[in-house]
Formats: sequence, C-alpha cells, structure tokens
Amino acid sequence: MRHHNKNKKFGREKDARKALYRSLAISLVEKEKIETTETKAKAIRPYVEKLITLGKKETLASRRLLMKKLGSGGENVSKKIVEELSKKYKDRNGGYLRIIKKGDRVGSDGAPVAIIEFV
Repeated sequence: MRHHNKNKKFGREKDARKALYRSLAISLVEKEKIETTETKAKAIRPYVEKLITLGKKETLASRRLLMKKLGSGGENVSKKIVEELSKKYKDRNGGYLRIIKKGDRVGSDGAPVAIIEFV
C-alpha cells in the first residue's frame, strides 16, 4: 500500500529528485514557460507556487529561504521572484501556474508532454 507516498519519485534518489525540481523551477522562473513531461509539470507546480507565495512577503528572511531552496544557481531567480513575480500576483491567492497538455512526444518513449507557464 502506498499510504503517505503521494509524490512521484521519477526513478531517482532523493538528492537527484531535489536537483531536478530545482533546475525545472529555475528554468520556469527565468523563461516563464517551459515544455516538459506532464508528470514533471504536475510535480513542480506546487513547488514553484510555494516559492512565489514566499516571495510575496518581501523580507530578508524570505529572500534567504528562496536562495536556500533554489541552491547556488538561484540568486538571480530569487531576485526575480521577489521583485517581479510577487508584485504581479500580489492580489492573487495561489494558482499562479497553468499546465497545458500538448500530446505525446514523438520519439522512443512517447511520453505525454505539457507546457507549464505563469498565468
């Protein structure tokens, strides 16, 4: 039974999965729209939405928490979250991202592909 095991593992160890989430989140915030598999898009949506909500506080502690969650490559991204995205969504209580299903990937695996973007 899979009680309390809702999150996907993606066939990776914890550290590799954490790195995957970070890199996808950094790419999404920088480009504001990325194409990835549907499962990965659904997995990073709550991760990125929590980062945006944290950035809305605009305190030094929230900036440091953002940099901690995004790792060494996230200094510019955390700055963008606090200064641009949090101001854009200041009147919105969650639901900052949308996932658009695109169909199956042409190639060896035929995985379902989706576009995740900011609303």
